[in-house]
Amino acid sequence: MTVMPAEGLFSLMWLLIALPLAGAAILLFTGRRSNSWGPYLGVLTVCVSAVLGVLLLIEMMGLPTEERAITQVAYQWVFVGNFSVDLAFQLDQLSMVFILLITVVGSLIHIYSLGYMSHDPDKRKFFGYLNLFVAAMLLLVMANNYLLLYVGWEGVGLASYLLIGFWQHKRTAAAAAKKAFIINRIGDVGLSLAIMLMFVTFGSVTFSDVFGSATQASEGTLTAIGLLLLLAAAGKSAQFPLQAWLLDAMEGPTPVSALIHAATMVTAGVYLIARSNVIYNNAEWAAMAVIVVALITIFMGAIIGSAKDDIKKALAGSTMSQIGYMMLAVGLGPIGYVFAIFHLVTHGVFKAGLFLGAGSVMHGMDDNVNMRRYGALRSVMVITFITFMAGYLAIIGIPPFSGFWSKDEIIHAAFERGWFIGGAAVLAAGITGFYMTRMVAMTFFGKKRWESDVHPHESPAVMTIPLIILGLGSTFLGMALLFWGDIESWLEPVVGYESEPTPLPTSAYIGITLTFVIAGAIIGWISYARREVPVDAPSGNWLTRAARRDLYGDAVNHALVVAPTNYAARALVWCDARAIDGFVNGSAAVVGGLSGRLRRTQSGFIRSYALSMVGGAVLVLLALLLVRI
Repeated sequence: MTVMPAEGLFSLMWLLIALPLAGAAILLFTGRRSNSWGPYLGVLTVCVSAVLGVLLLIEMMGLPTEERAITQVAYQWVFVGNFSVDLAFQLDQLSMVFILLITVVGSLIHIYSLGYMSHDPDKRKFFGYLNLFVAAMLLLVMANNYLLLYVGWEGVGLASYLLIGFWQHKRTAAAAAKKAFIINRIGDVGLSLAIMLMFVTFGSVTFSDVFGSATQASEGTLTAIGLLLLLAAAGKSAQFPLQAWLLDAMEGPTPVSALIHAATMVTAGVYLIARSNVIYNNAEWAAMAVIVVALITIFMGAIIGSAKDDIKKALAGSTMSQIGYMMLAVGLGPIGYVFAIFHLVTHGVFKAGLFLGAGSVMHGMDDNVNMRRYGALRSVMVITFITFMAGYLAIIGIPPFSGFWSKDEIIHAAFERGWFIGGAAVLAAGITGFYMTRMVAMTFFGKKRWESDVHPHESPAVMTIPLIILGLGSTFLGMALLFWGDIESWLEPVVGYESEPTPLPTSAYIGITLTFVIAGAIIGWISYARREVPVDAPSGNWLTRAARRDLYGDAVNHALVVAPTNYAARALVWCDARAIDGFVNGSAAVVGGLSGRLRRTQSGFIRSYALSMVGGAVLVLLALLLVRI
């Protein structure tokens, strides 16, 4: 594909990032004086970016396919010897998909936040952080080199830390923000080492140079780069073994959860691997590692989501599982890249709707997140119920809702790779049907389990209008992208696409998947809609207890990382106190003792000094006599 310079409307692509970044700067530096008008500025900057993104899409669609990769160089950023990196942006079919997802869904979340955060005294700061989050994610997906991508990558980490811990007066929120920040730093080490290895191997970190020279590098080098990029992706996208931060991240305000799970942070890892497709196409073991990590995470997230009573944490487990499907698809190679991005887009819409729907339920239930205290809300929160159901049907993959078209394509591609991978994906789809039906049944059906002082009510229009738009997207976006948008042909020039034959026709795989999904949904309905849901959760079996403790992810991290670090710190403290301080203090004591004794010889009397001189002279004479004898 030919890389074209930015001209005409494309010369304004830098405004996509600059607008929300400027909004963040204004809101964060003007102080409380902008608390009244600041949130509206935050919404405006992202909405204008969304409009510009749509205009750029229309302009790009008018270009020939081979001319849709456009680069805009701002200035030479790094130059050391023969190594140089430009601060440059790249707009192509892949980055355009992400730009629209980030700005359009981000705009809806910003609008929703006007109602959700209306009574917060620091809402100006909240919208500033949201703008920063959007700007950092846009920089990440628009960078034309890995070094600039890394800047956006770290910006996303910073913004997530600030937003997860926004209500820092809560100890749990502060702890969750630190946890997310630290675990993501582990993944960031992988990205930084991968960039260094690229520089050593290719002499450049620009996408075009790295991908153009990738086939000339050894498979071992490409495997190492691929594994390091996977480590980075696992941190950002909450994949095994760096998934533990995602569930605690629900301590932030609900719009933050929606933004993280739908349009920004957790999608960054999928983007990184999809963008680096040339590396994984030539590193078979690295691609297989992606598949293994994805399959483990798919089931971990699904099992956790099946046991959580906190509606946001149940959705967080769902996100782990759904991102796992996307990671599985990118691990499959050219048969899966397109469908990974397809599912990422549809998931971004229906998961935003589900999270904002959960926020609407919390708004009506006095911020209670315990689904065991819900029940029968469909009659008092009609709009929330209908839009939530659209997201529910989309995520479990019921036709014609959006998730059916994207997730089933991933499952079909998985069967093209092998029966085991495809069977695992189908089984996880059945579990998805169970835990999502459990959530819907506990929240909207059954008997009322409300606390006595709670009076559920529908949310204001500023919150329900975004829900309606996202509900429509959950219903129709999949069909629109597949049939009208032809997303396969759109992304193929960037990530490639090829299909392999399978033993069964596509309709057979669809039938198998729907059978598992419906079976899981029936089990969930019988268990939680047809039976009494106890207010106090029963102890459950061993798997339920493990799932409630996040499958002991925190316990494993404590045993493997925290405890050894504590022991090492204690050893260093002992070494510092006993060995280093002991040597220093002991040396001082010896010198002090000797000086004290020597000080006694300094009496200040002349007769003593004279006697010492005479005594010394006598000793010298005796020594001379002894030598002569």
